[in-house]
Amino acid sequence: MSENELRWQLRQLPRELEPGRDLWPAIAQRLPASKPKPHRHWLLSGLALAASLALAVGVGLRLPPPVAAEQAQARMLQAETDAMVREFEAALIQLEHLPMPGELQADIDTLDRSADAIRQALRSAPGSTLLVDHLRRTYALRLSLTQRAATS
Repeated sequence: MSENELRWQLRQLPRELEPGRDLWPAIAQRLPASKPKPHRHWLLSGLALAASLALAVGVGLRLPPPVAAEQAQARMLQAETDAMVREFEAALIQLEHLPMPGELQADIDTLDRSADAIRQALRSAPGSTLLVDHLRRTYALRLSLTQRAATS
């Protein structure tokens, strides 16, 4: 028998075949008739709930209050800002002996005033990451301008 003949015969077969009788009653009789055993899920669920509550209370007691966390973050941000100011001033000391073109001096003075204003604002809002980012960008511009002036 060729492959085409086999395919033709397969196409002639009915797609669905209905059983002559309802098969479910015979299947149901063969299944074991057992009563569900009482499970102890409620006991395990209760123990899991108690353990979760104990863990949540324990973690809650060990966490610092939100105010203390904010103060710690502000102190850390202040330390980062102080380190950035020291690094910037050290870099300027290394570049101060270089001649500065007069046309760039006004821009440098503007950046210095901006950095001073940002540092003053940081004293009022020591936890402001936005101000720290502005100060970082201002210092980067100031150093870039100074380096460009030195190489030209």
